[in-house]
Amino acid sequence: PSSGRVMLEDESIYDLTSDGRARLRKKNIGFVFQTFNLVPYLTALENIQVPMYLAGTDEKTQEEKATALLERVGLGDRLDHKPSELSVGQQQRVALARMLANDPAVILADEPTGNLDPETSQEVIGFFEEFNKEGRTIVMVTHDPKAAQRAKKTLRLRDGKIVSEGNGETAAPGLDQPSLHV
Repeated sequence: PSSGRVMLEDESIYDLTSDGRARLRKKNIGFVFQTFNLVPYLTALENIQVPMYLAGTDEKTQEEKATALLERVGLGDRLDHKPSELSVGQQQRVALARMLANDPAVILADEPTGNLDPETSQEVIGFFEEFNKEGRTIVMVTHDPKAAQRAKKTLRLRDGKIVSEGNGETAAPGLDQPSLHV
């Protein structure tokens, strides 16, 4: 960025050290990606435990919370399955559960439905709506007009500039540029 400030928890992230930014991210931000980024040799349960392990959470709490999160996303019967043993939609649900592991206030989602069939995409957006109702802020980049229409606020970007904004209902079908949705 060439100007401006980014404030999180009343702290300017650009005024923090690298370690300070990492601490703030770990505590407050959850990430969801189009490619899931699951560790292939870990089980679903272990993948969800990773952020809690990195945050210093005790092992018993990690296991209990990871189990509850997998149950929340409908995968309570898949705790011991590795990513290769799960469908693409199930892998995305593991990624959603992992993102919730440290109870983030802000969720950054980069094309979270890009690799999913339409039904699973709508299911994932439904989870985001639940997370938002719980008080989390969600920033999502998507080309999916159906996902954009369910957002509370939509910003359309072209060449790094905002070209339009509105609420989800006014999101134009056939988005040709990535859009930012909150």
